[in-house]
Amino acid sequence: MIDKNFDEIEDDEFTESEEEQNLFEHFRFVVDQGQAMTRVDKYLVNCMSNISRNRIQEAAESGNILVNGKAVKSNYRAKPLDVISIVLDYPPNEFEIIPQDIPINIVYEDDDIILVNKQPGLVVHPGFGNFDGTLLNAIAWHMKDYPEFNANDARIGLVHRIDKDTSGLILIAKTEHAKAHLGKQFFEKTTQRRYQALVWGNIKEDEGTIVGALARNPRDRMQFTVFPEGENPLAKHAITHFKVLERLAYVSLVECRLETGRTHQIRVHMKHIGHTLFNDERYGGHIILKGQNTSMYKAFIKNCFLICPRQALHAKTLGFVHPSTGEYMHFESDLPQDMQELIDKWRNYTKNME
Repeated sequence: MIDKNFDEIEDDEFTESEEEQNLFEHFRFVVDQGQAMTRVDKYLVNCMSNISRNRIQEAAESGNILVNGKAVKSNYRAKPLDVISIVLDYPPNEFEIIPQDIPINIVYEDDDIILVNKQPGLVVHPGFGNFDGTLLNAIAWHMKDYPEFNANDARIGLVHRIDKDTSGLILIAKTEHAKAHLGKQFFEKTTQRRYQALVWGNIKEDEGTIVGALARNPRDRMQFTVFPEGENPLAKHAITHFKVLERLAYVSLVECRLETGRTHQIRVHMKHIGHTLFNDERYGGHIILKGQNTSMYKAFIKNCFLICPRQALHAKTLGFVHPSTGEYMHFESDLPQDMQELIDKWRNYTKNME
């Protein structure tokens, strides 16, 4: 688990750590409760993208991998709920969250929380390759006149995450109490999260459940893939419930309800059952997977890709218990313009086929 089961992200958030030793935390992971004991170097290679096992082992030999605050060697066997940090001898000021005036759609706010309907293309937080221009930079700007809010304090801020090119609802905690309370709800899977996605193919079943443990694909570490339960000790148990909302010629509009929140969960699970998300480049949905081999159809699909130049996935609903009032709160967001236009285009195509 990465910092209270944050959802869909490669690079973890950081906090300044052990300043008196000139060491600074850059990545922080919390081992899942159900995780089998695994060598810490193997665990970290699975958790992090674009890093070799040799680099992890070198970091351990230099005393830069800490477990529960103590340096460990690469053969240390990580156990459930261990807190693993990778620290470096230079400050993470490249990731400092600075206020930036970036337009965001705040759909609800009170003294404890901010709920944002995130636009596609907006990275959630700074990381390698995205040092600024993120949702958290926008939140820092929004809260700049409130000195008690520190955007760089890991005890507040993001409660969960969604991918850069996924649109929809995302929750930010304004206080330490709110983040702890809401983080516990996400960890215990008591929140209600529903997504809508357009996927390739006509799904036979009206509804179903996908169960498949997820870990990084050993052939492409930028992807995740499904492993049989028990085969890969690093794979995390994941459950997605789906329901077909509409069948449109060679694609299907589906609602997905998350029972767990794993990195790329919906994208990987839908591909696993043969229905890759439409225009999901990372998982192969950016090419024609279903339909006709005609120039007219190819032109139609090209126009569809131009209308919605990203994976067609939207975090539509979010339900949770308010951290202070105890009231159950439920929010829904409309599909963004690109997805709505894409669906309408497929509806017109389907109608003309009849």
